Amino acid sequence: MKDINRYRGCLIGGAVGDALGYPVEFWLEEEIFSHYGKKGITEYAIENGGALISDDTQMTLFTANGLLLAAANGESLTNLNVYPQYIGICYRDWLKTQTFEDFGVLPQTAAWLNNIPALNHPRAPGNTCISALFNPVLGSMDVPLNESKGCGGVMRVAPIGLYFDDDVTPPEEITWLGGEAAALTHGHELGYLPAAMLAQIIHRLVHHDTTVLEAVEDAKTAILSFFPNTIAMQALMKLVDLSISYASLPFMDSLDGIHMLGEGWVAEETLAIAIYCALRYETDFEAAIIAAVNHGGDSDSTGAVTGNILGARLGLEAIPKKFLDHLELRDTIQEIADDLFYRKPLPGKEAIWDAKYLHHSYPG
Repeated sequence: MKDINRYRGCLIGGAVGDALGYPVEFWLEEEIFSHYGKKGITEYAIENGGALISDDTQMTLFTANGLLLAAANGESLTNLNVYPQYIGICYRDWLKTQTFEDFGVLPQTAAWLNNIPALNHPRAPGNTCISALFNPVLGSMDVPLNESKGCGGVMRVAPIGLYFDDDVTPPEEITWLGGEAAALTHGHELGYLPAAMLAQIIHRLVHHDTTVLEAVEDAKTAILSFFPNTIAMQALMKLVDLSISYASLPFMDSLDGIHMLGEGWVAEETLAIAIYCALRYETDFEAAIIAAVNHGGDSDSTGAVTGNILGARLGLEAIPKKFLDHLELRDTIQEIADDLFYRKPLPGKEAIWDAKYLHHSYPG
């Protein structure tokens, strides 16, 4: 079951949560509630006429560009081994948008997203991502680059869950690729296992029309089966189970639940907080992302992942208009979502597709 509105909802929903949380990412809770009132930030903080996205949405778009670049270069959906290479190429292109440095020996730009002026701005990029992408060789789950478990891996992998269909790609391979995409820069097991799990959650929601809880339980089964010998798995499962348990307690204040799960600076906490908010407000996108960003932790990342999950669950139509208006790069985000959905050019659009994924000259 493929529904283009769920693809759009997943990526735009992630951008909405990101843009709502980005202005308060480094604020203490008392600062948030003192400045915005007892409900915290509930509307965009408009800057230069728009609600700005952070590095979270930027890197999510470059993940998608990498998947589509691989396909355009003749790589099969059944041969996932090449996809981390193409995603890594696009992450290095994202790096250029953050640093504006002369990369010399690095490959020429391969991502058409580099041609969009609004993406060529540093938006609080994570130090781990920046330092890892300067390495000549990127990391993998088998050969980790570092011991980072920051949330910079999990917040960017939603497109992997969207892109692959069950009839072509088994669930365990989607899980593997989610982990590998994160391990390019984050080498700790808790840096890539949450990403593997999120890719599977998104996949189940979009391709199987399940509830959030069903998708989470299916994803737990998938990663437990695929990563049987990982040392950190018990810690991740414990935190995910706590998020499920807390979400079912109606008397618990939303913020109290988040406090018990963490702050979201590390990947397992980001995923747990997002699952908690998505479960607690499964039919109310607005309530979920407001809860996800109003805490003293990594507000844009917890907002982004919550938006990915509920956008995939509910579709674009569930996102209130006030969050669509003024969202930076909304049209580009939707364009990427549509490309992930179709995976090939529509009739009459072949030249545009080639300009994007073969010549990297679009728009231009």
